[in-house]
Parts: sequence; C-alpha cells; structure tokens
Amino acid sequence: MRGRVTPQTSMLTLRTPEQMVRKDHPLRGVKALADEALKELEPVFAAMYDESGRESIPPERLLKSSLLIALFSVRSERLFCEQLDYNMLFRWFLDMALDEASFDHSTFSKNRDRLMRHEVAAKFFAAVVEQARHRRLLSSEHFSVDGTLIEAWASMKTFRPKDEKKPPEPPDDPGNPTVDFRGEKRSNETHESKTDPDARLARKGNGKEAKLCHAAHGVIENRHGLLVAVTLTAATGRAEVDAALEMIGALGIEGRITLGADRGYDTHHLVETCRAGAITPHVAQKKHSAIDARTTRHEGYAISQRIRKRIEEVWGWLKTVAGLRKTRFRGRERVEHDLILGSSAYNLLRIANLVRLAA
Repeated sequence: MRGRVTPQTSMLTLRTPEQMVRKDHPLRGVKALADEALKELEPVFAAMYDESGRESIPPERLLKSSLLIALFSVRSERLFCEQLDYNMLFRWFLDMALDEASFDHSTFSKNRDRLMRHEVAAKFFAAVVEQARHRRLLSSEHFSVDGTLIEAWASMKTFRPKDEKKPPEPPDDPGNPTVDFRGEKRSNETHESKTDPDARLARKGNGKEAKLCHAAHGVIENRHGLLVAVTLTAATGRAEVDAALEMIGALGIEGRITLGADRGYDTHHLVETCRAGAITPHVAQKKHSAIDARTTRHEGYAISQRIRKRIEEVWGWLKTVAGLRKTRFRGRERVEHDLILGSSAYNLLRIANLVRLAA
C-alpha cells in the first residue's frame, strides 16, 4: 500500500543524539579517543580562562569542532555552524543537546589566538600520539620524513616589492585589478605578499608554476604510518633538511633508528648529522649521493624506501579531505595551528580503525 506524507509532525520526541547514531558508526571510536586526549589537557584549559566573567564556549567543543571540519571536509567554519543546527551526528560528537543553541562562527576566530598562545593544538596532537604509543601502535626504531607545499590564502597580485610604500592605482576594478608582471623580475628577496607576508613564492618542481606557499613537514613511524611530528616553516626550498633534523631531535628517542626520505634529503649535512646522532639515513640516492653501498646494500634500506612513501598518503588525506591543499588562514601560526589539528584528526581516524580491526 502506498505510504502517505503526514502533514502534522510530532511536537515531542524522546530520542537523544546518542540514540540516533548507530552503534557501529566509525566516528564512535574517534570520539572516544578524542575525549580521552582532551582529559589530559584539563589543566591547560583551566589555566586559559579566568574564574569570573561570562562562560565561554568550552575549548573542548571548539577542538572537536575543528576535528569534524577536517573529517567531513567542511569548507568553512561558518558553514559548520550552519550545519550544526540540523546535523545530529555533529551534535552527538560535540555532546550537545537537541535544544541547545548552536554557536556563532566568530567564536572560532575569537578563541583561536587564545588556543595558539597556550599551544593547545600541539599538546592535543602529543596526547593523541601518546595514545597510539600506549596501545603499542608505534614503531620506536623506523621512521620516515617528508615535506609538502600548502598554498597560501593570498593572490599573486599581492606579491609586491618590499620597499613599495603604496601600490599604484589600478586602471580598472579596485577589488580585482588587472596586473601585468611581464618583464618584472620577482623573488622572495625583493618581494613579499601584502596579504600574507609569511608566504613564500615556491614551486613543486621544474616546469611547475610558482605559487605563494607555506612548507609543511612531517615524520611518520613505519609500522602503521602514524604521524609522530609535524611542523610548518617558510617555503624557502632549503627548510626540509633543517626541519627533519629538528623534528627527529625533538622526539627524544634513545638508541639507533632509521630515517627514510626521498632524494631531496640526500645531502651531506643531513647524512653526517644523522650518523653523528645514531640515526641511519635511508634516503633515496641522487646521482652524486651522500650515502653509498655501506647503507644501501642492507635489506632494511630497501624496506625503508618502500614504506617511506606512506607519508604521501598522509599529505593526500590532509589536502583532499582536511582541506589543506589551500589554507583558509593567513600567517604561519594560524596555518600551523590548522595543520596540527588536521594531523590530529588523521591520527585519530587511523588509530580508531586499527583498534577496531584488532578487536
């Protein structure tokens, strides 16, 4: 028999967001892990706010909102707050009641500086990594490092001479002027973006177009491909080696380890520094390589070269799913804050899947 639409809806409901989310939903594992990591940050949150005054949006809710934005590819915080009015899954993840009002998108902007000042994103990322270590999901001996470019939220038209006092009046639309760079030599030494001064003109390789970018760097462990360190630097073209050494040194690992990397890291500086610090550099070889058969003849070198490519999967996820192909923020600190939260979302999803498969 044909069903009919009932014009009068029920005015009362006894269902909660918890009942609306199925028991085997993959986000349940992510929520449990995120809540566990946030408990470790309770002393940090307590020190961030005064005892008196109007109550703010809980910082735990803001962090979990950033995770949802990354996990569900929400293109803006404004759109997320709009979806929060009718998306029961989002409300359940944030522990919000059905009749609880959504918060305004400006809440993210007003609280982001406070979160960055107390390095909350980095501490949350560290708590997530510690969860993986506690569950014995991390390798303590084998790691891989790589870098990638994140396109800045700035137009090439804003890349103007550093000593320029005031740009010339545009001949047409002031909001989107026509700019002719033909015959003008531009470089990071003489020019900078007036929109995002931290961005640098860079290109992925020969024959590629140059764009205003930031440089992201990450280290994964080779057992399950989880990120154990991530940072952001200026896209100078020479920051990869220094960032890799700094991240590996910050891990504080005792004993000999291996470090896989592509040929961009095949430099005498990295190889000699690694060997001095009990690190075996498993980098891909250039034509005139800094490593030789003493390293490449071992089976472990071939394994590292195969597994190191897993970090490309991390960059692919962050750029396509978490929306980091082109950042929505300006300034290195804000972009790094977003990068770390996106990396935390990736780790949480990966850990939840690993725990579920092991059960």
